[in-house]
Amino acid sequence: MRAPNEIDFWRGVALIMIFIDHIPGNIFENYTYQRIAISDAAEVFVFLAGWSLRLVVSGSRNKGRPLRTVMRLENRALTIYIAQIFIVSAAVAMTAAGALIAEDPLILEWNNAAAIFETPIEAQLGVVLLSHQLGYFDILPLYVLLMALAPLIVMIDQISARLLLAISLALYAVTLFFGFNIPTWPVEGRWFFNPFAWQLVFVLGFLIAAPNGVAAFAHRRRLTARMIGLPIVLLGAVLGLIRWAPDPLSQPEPRLFFMFDKTFDSPARVIHLLAAVALMGGAFALIHRWLKWLTAFASMLGRNSLNVFCAASLLSLGGQFARYYAGGSFIVDLAVVVCGIIVMGVVAWLSEWSERI
Repeated sequence: MRAPNEIDFWRGVALIMIFIDHIPGNIFENYTYQRIAISDAAEVFVFLAGWSLRLVVSGSRNKGRPLRTVMRLENRALTIYIAQIFIVSAAVAMTAAGALIAEDPLILEWNNAAAIFETPIEAQLGVVLLSHQLGYFDILPLYVLLMALAPLIVMIDQISARLLLAISLALYAVTLFFGFNIPTWPVEGRWFFNPFAWQLVFVLGFLIAAPNGVAAFAHRRRLTARMIGLPIVLLGAVLGLIRWAPDPLSQPEPRLFFMFDKTFDSPARVIHLLAAVALMGGAFALIHRWLKWLTAFASMLGRNSLNVFCAASLLSLGGQFARYYAGGSFIVDLAVVVCGIIVMGVVAWLSEWSERI
């Protein structure tokens, strides 16, 4: 297995924060990244996915073998799709069980699950088509689409990295200007993570990770990058702590450019993410020196990110039920979060153990 490294470590940290944030109302969500920032762990997760794509296509096993690379990326997209179908099915079963145990039919409406019980034929078809998404189970459809398009991203990058960035920025700007998104069905709505907008974060991670790209330049100018990133991160912390966000009705058109909208990943969120990357890039070495147990654990989660994410999603739903049944006390929240993180660690360990044997 890979030794602890910066990418796996931060991906593991993001997974822990996503798990906590997906249990609304628990006391520990007040201490996660989203509470002191404009962006949140979802941006970190997608950015690192783009970074990991660069590592995959740059690996010695894939150099000069484009067909192998394409097959590997599409196989990954298929694996993520299967994982999405599995966790949604498990979440639906958990929701039904929760309603039966509590004798409360209103639980069937949690997290946009009502359609599956009210119109099961259409909703099940929607789940398979990714057009019906449960709340807190809606980031993997974005990841499926991004990985399915990854070969095209790699191909354009090989022609010109500047061309890839220009196309990505143009698609992002047009999306925000016109506000278009993929519709959901059978429940009328739109994808919570708009892939036309979120592709920019994925592409930025891919481009910045290039050996001779922005990451190399920022590494040589690390102090300058941190000086630029620090005030942006501090401003984001202040705005997050006071829970301030622009009023949509007071913003000029096109409004999405001036908001903190998560669905369209508005520019303020992207800029804040890049500032956080500039500020924290390279911090892993210091953390690893003093907290090896933490970097080892988080890196193990990051190395097995898909399995851990699936487990964390279901654990978050279980945590929602636990808080509903037992109340939202500090003891309950502590037990839910600690047990959840332990189970995430067990899932990661079992994933690596199964590969070893």
